[in-house]
Amino acid sequence: MGDEHNHERRFHGGPDRLRAPERIALMEVPRVAALSSEGLTVQNVLDVGTGTGVFAEAFVALGIAVTGIDVNADLLAVAREHVPSGQFQEAPAEKIPFPDRSFDLVFLGHVLHETDDALAALKEARRVTRSRVAVLEWPYRDEPQGPPLEHRLKPEIIADLAASAGYSKIETIHLQHMDFHRLTA
Repeated sequence: MGDEHNHERRFHGGPDRLRAPERIALMEVPRVAALSSEGLTVQNVLDVGTGTGVFAEAFVALGIAVTGIDVNADLLAVAREHVPSGQFQEAPAEKIPFPDRSFDLVFLGHVLHETDDALAALKEARRVTRSRVAVLEWPYRDEPQGPPLEHRLKPEIIADLAASAGYSKIETIHLQHMDFHRLTA
């Protein structure tokens, strides 16, 4: 299921860039993993756009079984090395290859802005979760780290997309360097 098209917004850097310590520090990985599952009993999570498995590792550290999908086979190979207990496969966010209500939690970390169709991705995430979808995105401001401003999503756009996708509750938490959204199916 290779990605034959050149998707302008998709991450095209190498795995080392995704695992750079300064980038991981900006993402507040342990805090985001904890906020994602806060108030829920989470036995399994789908990490959409898992990349090299940075967040998959954090979920495993919390005792949560992880399945990850990504369109980049090279990044998935790195994720498998870092998270040997995880299940990883190549798939896009807009067409998740799992049955309805398969996961307690669905997590999209820095992937919504890269999708070809953000609304379709949120609908698919809602379809496969039993409870919550958590979305981590770069803040909508011009800064040296992360994607260019024109690729970033304003929090109100994410909220509008989530409402259109049928989420009943939309909560936004502004972290020190990121915007975090909890969406209730």
